[in-house]
Amino acid sequence: MVNIEGKKKNRIPFSQRLFWSIFFIFLGFTVCFLLFQYQREREFAQEKLNNVLSNYNYQLFRRSQQTDDLNQAVKQFISDIPQKELRVTIIDPSGKVLFDNSGIDEFNNHNDRSEVRKARLYNEGFAIRSSASTGERYFYSANNIGGYIFRSALLYDPYVRGILAVNKDFIYFMALMTLIFFFVLSRFTFNIGRTISKLRDFALNIENGQIPEIDYTFPNDELGDISQNIVTLYHRQQKAKNELSMEREKLIKHFQYSKEGFAMFTAEGKELLSNILFIQFSNVISDTQLHQAEDLLDIPEMESIRTFLKKNINMPNRKKKVLRQSVTVDKNGKIFLIECILFLDNSYELAINDISRQEEESRMKRQLTQNVAHELKTPVSSIQGYLETIMTNPELTPEKLRFFLERCYSQSTRLTGLLRDISVLNRLDEATEMFDLSEVNITKLVGEIQKECSKEMEERKITTEVLLPGNPVIYGNYSLLYSIFRNLFDNAIAYAGEGIKIAVNCYHEDPKFYYFSFADNGAGIAEEHINRIFERFYRVDKGRSRKVGGTGLGLSIVKNGVNFHKGQISVKSSPGKGVTFFFTLKKKM
Repeated sequence: MVNIEGKKKNRIPFSQRLFWSIFFIFLGFTVCFLLFQYQREREFAQEKLNNVLSNYNYQLFRRSQQTDDLNQAVKQFISDIPQKELRVTIIDPSGKVLFDNSGIDEFNNHNDRSEVRKARLYNEGFAIRSSASTGERYFYSANNIGGYIFRSALLYDPYVRGILAVNKDFIYFMALMTLIFFFVLSRFTFNIGRTISKLRDFALNIENGQIPEIDYTFPNDELGDISQNIVTLYHRQQKAKNELSMEREKLIKHFQYSKEGFAMFTAEGKELLSNILFIQFSNVISDTQLHQAEDLLDIPEMESIRTFLKKNINMPNRKKKVLRQSVTVDKNGKIFLIECILFLDNSYELAINDISRQEEESRMKRQLTQNVAHELKTPVSSIQGYLETIMTNPELTPEKLRFFLERCYSQSTRLTGLLRDISVLNRLDEATEMFDLSEVNITKLVGEIQKECSKEMEERKITTEVLLPGNPVIYGNYSLLYSIFRNLFDNAIAYAGEGIKIAVNCYHEDPKFYYFSFADNGAGIAEEHINRIFERFYRVDKGRSRKVGGTGLGLSIVKNGVNFHKGQISVKSSPGKGVTFFFTLKKKM
């Protein structure tokens, strides 16, 4: 990692590498072109001078043909041309010098001279070299005319060098073009480098986990468009990633706080995700302790789920649709519904739902329906029996007739009370918003109930003690508050016995609640019945309850009325020591 970072710091930027690569290629091409052009210019100058001297050679040949005095003809020719220092040499086919105006008397064989060899081969040739005869440097031009070599030479002095000098205008032109190319290329690569630098900065910010907040602006060209598209695509991907992450987080939170156990598995059975309830429910179902979500499939209760998965996972002829299998497990006092969903990619999920409460509610609803039917059947049957007796015995005495009618009225009154209580409970269960709220003076309400029940209490020699300090007032529903205290009084009068004492007390108050107790010192309730006395139609003594005419719904109405007023109710009792109800009522709903 250190070496990589070091290499990154020491490397040459891409824009500079691109610039110098292109520039050196162009520079190499320019140098090659200059060398080529220089050589061509040099050869052109030599060819031009060679053509002049070749022309002189042919003129000398013609003049030599016109006179026998070659020396005089040469002198005359030289006097007619600008180059007064022209050296003229005539060589025969064997290489012997027949004439030379340099003043040298003896010469070596000249067939080994380079310009002579070229002339022998190509009829003409030129060379720049030092003379073996005079020791001076000349520009030679030779022509093969009829086997004889006519050679002209000019001393390689400043004049000749000037004639052979290369025109350097093309060098200056190429230098100017190189300079222009340098600036254009540097500008071009600078723009590319700036774009790449921005992209690199953008990538480094992403790599370091720093989402760039600045708005990157790129040049208006193809590379800029590509760079802008990359940044735009990243922001879109980041937005989608954040949204997906939020959805995933919400989904995970939903699974974590769900009221059912949930786990997801790969096609190989490896756990992908599970919540706490899944492990808890798995251990309730299993006879041995489970530590991992995958272990649930190994217990006997999951046999049908195992079979379902083995049958459908990787099945070649499986239809492309999501499959579902469920099993109900009744274990350790709980009832669980376990569902398995097999997805198209052969991953699957298991959900464990505790349906004990739903089953209990279903049982209670069935029992309630049975109880309602039973409770309604008794008074209806009694009324029907009494009326049938009256109709089939027209000779009944007025006393007997009145007796039967009073019985019918009593049973109809009981039936009306039962229907009223059922209606109240239904409203508490399903339509609590239908209850009107107002200020209710509890002291006044209890006093009214005492007056209404005074006759029954006198008959049973029951006394009351009411301690409601502070004159408590509750902003709630009058009808329900009345039902709470009235049903408690009715219950005590009906079941506590004779000669007892009823005590109503507001024993505590805080900023939000009043704390009440309702007690009697009567017969009491056995311990096995305490936890069920608030159930609908539950009776401690069924035979005695029917004799006193209760509906079996009074204490259920009391509990629901207390719950409506945001309170809690509990009870304590023991046989022979009476019953005490403790409950709270919120001051303002």
